[in-house]
Amino acid sequence: MKIAILGTRGIPNYYSGFEQFAEFFSVFIAKKGHEVWVYNSHNHRYQEKTFKGVNIIHQFDPEYKLGTFGQFIYDLNCIIDSRKRNFDIILQLGYTSNTIWHRLLPKGPIIISNMDGLEWKRSKYSPLVRKFLKYAEKLAVKSSDYLVSDSIGIQNYILKEYQAKSEFIAYGAELFETPNLDMLQQYDVEEYNYNMLVARFEPENNLEMILDGVALCKDKTVFLVVGRHDANKFGAFLKNKYKSNSNIRFLGGIFNLEHLNNLRYYSKLYFHGHSVGGTNPSLLEAMASKALIIANNNEFSKSILGEDAFYFSTKEDVKTHLENVKKTYNKDKIDNCYFKIENEYMWEVINNKYLDFFHECIKKN
Repeated sequence: MKIAILGTRGIPNYYSGFEQFAEFFSVFIAKKGHEVWVYNSHNHRYQEKTFKGVNIIHQFDPEYKLGTFGQFIYDLNCIIDSRKRNFDIILQLGYTSNTIWHRLLPKGPIIISNMDGLEWKRSKYSPLVRKFLKYAEKLAVKSSDYLVSDSIGIQNYILKEYQAKSEFIAYGAELFETPNLDMLQQYDVEEYNYNMLVARFEPENNLEMILDGVALCKDKTVFLVVGRHDANKFGAFLKNKYKSNSNIRFLGGIFNLEHLNNLRYYSKLYFHGHSVGGTNPSLLEAMASKALIIANNNEFSKSILGEDAFYFSTKEDVKTHLENVKKTYNKDKIDNCYFKIENEYMWEVINNKYLDFFHECIKKN
């Protein structure tokens, strides 16, 4: 098959979940003998024409000049280029800025769209933008030949809202099996003597609720906040709000997976505040790193974690967990999460599910 992947800033990953998936999946199917093309922003750090057997197509991306609107231009450029490539399948990762151009998609390829999370629910957007995102979601369902949902919650929503079927294929992770205690030195923390979170600085990830709970707590154990706090006003707001809390440390973005996995592995408690979206990559990576997870109480997290985590709904819940939950007493929860990754969410399993689904789509057409 000749396969294209659209909708990301490109590979290798320097940004987020979809880019991570695009990297792992494209390399996987290239090794299986398929011809794979991934669209990259023109100013992506990686400027080579191939990456581990995957072909790279750089397209002009004016986001750095125009902000969010630039994403629409970038997606348009990618779609126009795809019209001359004779792809068998185009995999679109997300729909936020590309579905308005759906009429320009080439007619020959099978269009498969991963529906991402419920973008229109994100509180960072104005009511007008959220209305547009709901419309973009509808266009994605209408214009795609096949849909993929990365959580049961999203799959149920798509079926109920649009009477449309979607294939459930979760996100993936790799088991973390090589902890390196020495790595903690550069972060000035000691094993099992710090708590942490990893998230984008967006309100629906509940960073403020978590950090409010940390500030309330009498126990002043170090709390690491991993994410690009310099990327938006909300990040600047939070950093300023907690500047008097010396135990709260804003580390910025960390994209070295080995470093992240070690930090998660040696943490005392790991907080996961995401409340919108499907199977979150950072949650699976935390499970694979044997972190003890305190998650926001919502259907997306609970459908994955079940009884193998603690949950919070308020800052008082966060405070209570910080003061009372011990990692050493919850080995069963940690092990159960690790086994879930091994049996259900390994990248090898997820990549094969996608490839099998592609073959099914080809047969149906």
